[in-house]
Amino acid sequence: MADDPLDAADTKAEGAGDDWAAALSEHESSGGAQAPAFAELGSPATTAPTGSQNLDFLLDIPLNVTVELGRTSMIINKMLQLTQGSVVELDKAAGEPVEIFVNDKLLGKGEVIVVNERFGVRITEIISQADRIKNIG
Repeated sequence: MADDPLDAADTKAEGAGDDWAAALSEHESSGGAQAPAFAELGSPATTAPTGSQNLDFLLDIPLNVTVELGRTSMIINKMLQLTQGSVVELDKAAGEPVEIFVNDKLLGKGEVIVVNERFGVRITEIISQADRIKNIG
């Protein structure tokens, strides 16, 4: 029954096992695993920049700052009826602090001001560092 497909599969599996056994014996005869060699790193004083130089590269990263005046929700039918001059009522009262977001993360609150005919925000409250870290996740 040499032509039996099951016998042929067993022979291939045994041959594959012989390949692994040969590789294992070759590995053991060469001394086994060897520790990799790494180049020595420079001393921290020569490779690490000082504190201010270390953070200088972060100062040019652009951030998106958003000030949220308020929110509302409406059904599509109402939204499609909006035209120029329509008034959308928001969930905040006039004079209530606006929320300031940096990269969609809450930074603090402020009040809307006008400077040279342009809107601005005077920051009145910055949330604690612990709360900012919670908002990151």
